[in-house]
Amino acid sequence: MSAPDYLDTPQGRRLAYHRTEGTGPCVVFLGGLKSDMEGTKAIHLEAWCKAAGRAFLRFDYSGHGESSGTFEEGCIGDWAEDTAHALNTLTSGKLIVVGSSMGGWQSLLFARAHPDRVAGLVTIAAAPDFTEDGYWASFTDAQKAELEAKGQIAMPSDYMEPYIITKRLIEDGRNQLVLRSPLPLPFPVRSLQGTADTAVTTETATRLLNHADSADMALTLVKDADHRFSDGPCLGLIEDAITDILKATQ
Repeated sequence: MSAPDYLDTPQGRRLAYHRTEGTGPCVVFLGGLKSDMEGTKAIHLEAWCKAAGRAFLRFDYSGHGESSGTFEEGCIGDWAEDTAHALNTLTSGKLIVVGSSMGGWQSLLFARAHPDRVAGLVTIAAAPDFTEDGYWASFTDAQKAELEAKGQIAMPSDYMEPYIITKRLIEDGRNQLVLRSPLPLPFPVRSLQGTADTAVTTETATRLLNHADSADMALTLVKDADHRFSDGPCLGLIEDAITDILKATQ
């Protein structure tokens, strides 16, 4: 495994990344909450793009993987700043942004702020607004009181060790919501969602589909696929989604 390169952000954070040179549009992978750029999907897409001679970028948000900081220090807005700086500094021209879980939310934030940079989006179990509609909506009164008193609570996960959810993560998330105001996506969008996903529901996927303003948006539900969406058939569907966007933009 090769050592990453590093990029310093205006906010004083240091982001680890791997960039592959090639033709455009560049494919960018945005990982999920507490995930990193060494995950199965990111590595697979890098190899797939290399084989095709296509430009590719993967990186770690601050507090993730090999980037600076700790997870507990971060929030959705920080990671959106990381994403915007990485994409605007390390890439040029049009992008195909592939966002997984929280990365799906990040892809929508980037697309909303920089629509001119986006050739198309691929979302995988996208989790827009999950801090409000997932965490906060499910908290008991006792959990809300603990969050207020201690500034954080621990939340169990079906996929890794418990998450430490901070008051800052919840409060900042309210400034980043994308499902409560117009969401123009003036480019092809392909959304993928597993029906056995216990972290993001199919209802979330259909809510995004119905809410977004896009003339070319499709949602594919995959029976029995879970949140990881990283077995052979699922990886093939991600490839197909990118290929479909490439054809639609030619």
